[in-house]
Amino acid sequence: MSALAPLRHPAFRSLAAGRTINAFGNSFAAVALAFAVLDITGSASDLGLVVGTRTLLMVVFLLFGGVLADRLPKHLLMVGSNLVAALSQGAAATLVLTHTATIPMLIGLAAVNGTAAALSMPASSALLPRTVPDEIRQQANALSRILLNSAQIFGAPIAGVVVAAVGPGWGIAVDATSFALAAGAFALVRVPQPTVTGPVERPHLFADLRTGWVEFRSREWLWVVVVGFCVANAAWSGGVAVLGPVIASKSFGSQGWGLILGAQTAGMIIGGVIAMRLRLRRMLYFGVATCFPYALPLLALGTFPRVYVLVPCAFVAGLMIEQFGVAWETTMQEHVPADKLARVYSYDMLGSLLAMPVGEVAVGPISKLAGVETTVFGAGVLVVLAVIGMLSSRDVRTLPHKRSEPVVEPMEESVP
Repeated sequence: MSALAPLRHPAFRSLAAGRTINAFGNSFAAVALAFAVLDITGSASDLGLVVGTRTLLMVVFLLFGGVLADRLPKHLLMVGSNLVAALSQGAAATLVLTHTATIPMLIGLAAVNGTAAALSMPASSALLPRTVPDEIRQQANALSRILLNSAQIFGAPIAGVVVAAVGPGWGIAVDATSFALAAGAFALVRVPQPTVTGPVERPHLFADLRTGWVEFRSREWLWVVVVGFCVANAAWSGGVAVLGPVIASKSFGSQGWGLILGAQTAGMIIGGVIAMRLRLRRMLYFGVATCFPYALPLLALGTFPRVYVLVPCAFVAGLMIEQFGVAWETTMQEHVPADKLARVYSYDMLGSLLAMPVGEVAVGPISKLAGVETTVFGAGVLVVLAVIGMLSSRDVRTLPHKRSEPVVEPMEESVP
């Protein structure tokens, strides 16, 4: 089966294009926003507040995003949220470029951006399996992630050069433009709508939330992995998103940091190609087991923060974490009913992101007490312990991968 088979389907092409454009712009924002805050105050705590606020608002509104995605046309929800995000990032870029930005202003705009992302993310994830036949779902997940990571591998090093050459404001402006372009791509997504006969009563909002919770908690493999990544992502976000730029600004600079982020996404691209070809009976077990190298960049930052050490560590981390990413997406789409998938995705995202703002906000004060390098190293140890905890679940180790028969004919272009 061709690895490019998903591209035969117009809905997948439009969805993948929008997500890829977003990823390219966000790779600029990750570098530019960090150095914009550091240029204003030089404080890791302030950077943690800005980054953590965006994540916090994502967490608060993710569940509602999942409910809305199961109620409304997903592609239209994504168009609206991306336009709001474009406006918020455009305002942030203007403030930084005109040297009028303050930390409270950036925090407020980060809150708007995080809310928009929360409304878009469950819809985007739940829509992807509907754009291709079931038989090429694994290839679609892998190809989508390869495209996302390819955008980041080009975006991160370019962002480092742009920030160093003309300042972080222009990097944020690129992100704002990407949201607007992505909204146009999402508007073109068309998938078959379920046939409805007779009047349909929609349960109230909290009943929908409760249904999603029942689906989520009834699967041990699901909540165990989500709890594990709650810990791992908190450690990663605090160590990499906050303390990584702090260490970089004192040693190898924004260009070196962009190169390190690019190396990680390069590993993820190659990892996606590998994951596309794998045929495993216990896909989830394999995916979780490959998460141990996720700790390598954190451990290296805490012991020997040199570009020539961090680049290979980031590459290996990206290569292996992508095995988990494809395995996780495919497993959820195989084992969760399609009409509840967006809500379950929202609980997955909520759990995975829940501790991230805590990690991002707390890591600054903790690093003042324990030291930056010690704090980053400790974050790496937490990642290792989280992976061990996930693998302790029998359901994670034994959940089977559902196989589909090979597809014969490509799906025709669908209509609304």
